[in-house]
Amino acid sequence: MAEEPKESGQAKPGFQNPVAGFGVTFKAMFKKRLTEQYPEQQKTTAPRFHGRHQLNRHPDGLEKCVGCELCAWACPADAIYVEGADNTEEERYSPGERYGRVYQINYARCILCGLCIEACPTRALTMTNEFELADSSRANLIYTKEQLLAGLEDGMVDTPHAIFPGTDEQDYYRGLVSEAAPGTVRQVAVSKGEEPEEAAATTGAQEPASREVTGR
Repeated sequence: MAEEPKESGQAKPGFQNPVAGFGVTFKAMFKKRLTEQYPEQQKTTAPRFHGRHQLNRHPDGLEKCVGCELCAWACPADAIYVEGADNTEEERYSPGERYGRVYQINYARCILCGLCIEACPTRALTMTNEFELADSSRANLIYTKEQLLAGLEDGMVDTPHAIFPGTDEQDYYRGLVSEAAPGTVRQVAVSKGEEPEEAAATTGAQEPASREVTGR
């Protein structure tokens, strides 16, 4: 008759089991604590951290977004919604033929993967280091174009306004325009329901624009 195989390992006596378990606890008691005092002490993020998105502007203030919707198509979570519209000489938001009239990102869906910024052909959409996006309302997690659009810097004029005189769309992407032309004023945003009197009150007197392209 064949002998029954012996068990490969013998169980430790009942007394040693709890002692071995407490050994792990005692070792952890003397290790340095890794508690982070957030939000009082915020941790510095990496330079290319994937945080909240930003819609960028050209140096004169015109928007880089052309409303192509490629970012929305690339988004795996279907978190981006874009509606494009045509520019006119009386109401221009970007140097090209079209601009992003409606732009929304739903951060209740967004997974911050960065595929949208890889798909953007004009570098209009980038990601910042801002990561505090939590909110108590789902509606507040839907960021609109006004919330995502970059602020104005020196030399910029708020949109809509005319293209730099003597230039075309390609000149903007070649970096030949470094600021708004002298005398550039904000146009009336008729599509947003503005009246001519409202726009005139915020822009001031008009001056003849220069024909020279800055940086060319």
